[in-house]
Amino acid sequence: MDRDLVEAAQRGDQAAFVDLVRSRGDRLYAIAYRILRDVDRAEDALQDALVIAWRDLPDLRDPDRFDAWAHRLLTNVCIAEAGRERRRIANLHVLPFDDPAAPDDLLTLADRDQLDRGFRRLSADERAILVLRHYVGYEPSEIADLLGLPAGTIRSRLHHAHRAMRAALDADARAVAVGGPSR
Repeated sequence: MDRDLVEAAQRGDQAAFVDLVRSRGDRLYAIAYRILRDVDRAEDALQDALVIAWRDLPDLRDPDRFDAWAHRLLTNVCIAEAGRERRRIANLHVLPFDDPAAPDDLLTLADRDQLDRGFRRLSADERAILVLRHYVGYEPSEIADLLGLPAGTIRSRLHHAHRAMRAALDADARAVAVGGPSR
């Protein structure tokens, strides 16, 4: 059924594309939010990725790979947006505002805040790889295919991202024990 929708959308059927997006929209938004950590930027990145997807969909060779292709497009848009934001922040000398009320049902507010602080310390590339691995559930070899990088590079980046996240969480825990969370 999804293959039929993808093929119809490739032929220019807007209703089929809307159906594809509607069935995947929440998951795509969640990926964008987890990489960018900002509601508005995640919505903008998702919108940009969907425009690119509609434009480039006729070039997709294997309709069965639509989800992986869409994830790659979105991840690349998010990484580019994070780079633009980093440059804006450097120019403005301010920190981005982050929405503390973003949904993450399984975590307590304190856990969510701690993870968010740790996540903000990671680069967009590190966040993207962690999201693709732990939220989307891709294997390192699949992430390598999505991002067009060697699998060894992905495993190395995952290792470094895990270490950076662990160090950030440990530093945050020490700061809380001493007198307050670091921001």
